[in-house]
Amino acid sequence: MSDPSPAITCNCLAIRQAARHVTQLYDQHLAPAGLRTTQYSVLFRLDRMGSLAIHELATRLVMDRTTLGRALRPLYRAGLVAIGPGGDGRTRALCGTPAGRQRLEEAAPLWREAQRAFEAGYGASEAADLRAALARLVATVASG
Repeated sequence: MSDPSPAITCNCLAIRQAARHVTQLYDQHLAPAGLRTTQYSVLFRLDRMGSLAIHELATRLVMDRTTLGRALRPLYRAGLVAIGPGGDGRTRALCGTPAGRQRLEEAAPLWREAQRAFEAGYGASEAADLRAALARLVATVASG
């Protein structure tokens, strides 16, 4: 019989599993605000950057457009984001709405709780080291 939890030797699998666990932690904390982690990231980015073309937001969030579309639908239906014409006739642009900003403000303390919970379990300095290592990883992979 094989070990049910063998050491993970695939870098991609290890990163994806960790990301799913961390996402679940943040989703649990954001649930009272009616948001998932991905949706919080969309609202946060739009709040900070203003109007963005859909493809530009997808690029900045490192998401494919289909995944972004799934995250946007409930935000749009709830009136938290608006979709309008982009810079040219072929693109669509997104922007946060006043209701989206309010929801983001309601969710921010919940996000901070998730941050604290993660750091309480993992360690604050270890979390800072992890963010630095992940930034290096992104730069390495993004540069090819």
